[in-house]
Amino acid sequence: MSAVLTREVLESSPLADLHALAGELAIDGFRRLRRDDLIGTILDRRGDADASEGSSRGGRRRRRGGSATDEASGTRGDARDRSADARGGDDQGNGRRRRRRGGSDGDDRPSTDGGRSGDDRPTVQDGETVTGAVTIGDNGSGTLATDDGVEVFLSAGQVRRCELTDGDRVSGPVRPPRRSERFPSLVRVETVNGEPADARSSGPRDDDQRAVHPHELLVPSGDDPTVLAIGWLTPIGRGSRAVIAGPSGAGKTEALRRLGVALRDNEQVEVVTVLAGTRPEETGDWVDAGLEPTATVDLGASPDHRTKAIDEAVERGRRTAAGGGHAVLLVDSLDGLGEGAARRILSAARRLASGGSLTIIATRDAPVGGESTVVTLDRSFTITGRFPAIDLPASGTMRPELLVGEEGAAAIAAARADLAG
Repeated sequence: MSAVLTREVLESSPLADLHALAGELAIDGFRRLRRDDLIGTILDRRGDADASEGSSRGGRRRRRGGSATDEASGTRGDARDRSADARGGDDQGNGRRRRRRGGSDGDDRPSTDGGRSGDDRPTVQDGETVTGAVTIGDNGSGTLATDDGVEVFLSAGQVRRCELTDGDRVSGPVRPPRRSERFPSLVRVETVNGEPADARSSGPRDDDQRAVHPHELLVPSGDDPTVLAIGWLTPIGRGSRAVIAGPSGAGKTEALRRLGVALRDNEQVEVVTVLAGTRPEETGDWVDAGLEPTATVDLGASPDHRTKAIDEAVERGRRTAAGGGHAVLLVDSLDGLGEGAARRILSAARRLASGGSLTIIATRDAPVGGESTVVTLDRSFTITGRFPAIDLPASGTMRPELLVGEEGAAAIAAARADLAG
């Protein structure tokens, strides 16, 4: 990156370069900062470093021949400061004084506008209740981005007690930042994803509840031929483990997206989407379809990174099910994770006897075993424009009579027999 750092240079730089520079400057928690805030912090810190360097050079010229111990001591002190900034912790004040020391106006007091600069930026009042999405940091603490764009600090204790994960919607009252703090802080967590936080932290786990066979049909809306074919010939129920399988080019992602759109309008289920190993341009297709992904991991990410993103969404769905709600997790895709990881993820889907359910519908080149529903797509149908492109003999649902009744199961069996003959 250019030695002359201006806002224009930084704004045109990739985010990876900004993170690398922030790491060199020992900026605490830089991965949680918005791009504009990160650029501003880099400029502030670089200005402090340049001023310090100039002062140090002048001091060495004036004290040439002096004790080398003084310079070594100063170097060790700088290293200690950078180490303290990097440690972080539950208290957002740790390292904040050092990071803001020597600001352009010489004032080390933190901003009281919610960590944002400028008179036109949104602010919060003491005791005001805010709502927003949570991002969990590496040290266990979190940041809540309110709907108005204010960033609010959550302690690691709050994250741990309420079992928060990335993307959870949290609300609660805030207090202004104290002298050593940059952000306002959440006083307490009142709701998580619309449910009382107390019930969430003390409620039953789905592991403690008996699972039963899926027996309630998920009925997608609309008249899309692929979706209708899946609904009638390979039915999916609340709590199903479903895989849409097929070779590259068979249309697995498109089928999953169409199914998600059809389920999105079902007010009785919460649809969560994870794009794990997707091409960059495909993310826009999901957003345009009205299915904003909860997590997006690009094609070049490691299997561990992709698995972590899926696991966080699974945990969110399991809590919904344990509380009596119904969640549907769409995953594109399970390829590249290994059969063990794919089976473990699918095994989290279940219908609880108490009433809640987590349904997982994922794409993969081939089934892994243990699915309750397999939808296999025929690439030759897809490339010739014949829809629905379902390979019915290679597809099927376990115990379909529980979802569509004995007559419906008989109709599915007859259709399979006709195609096989």
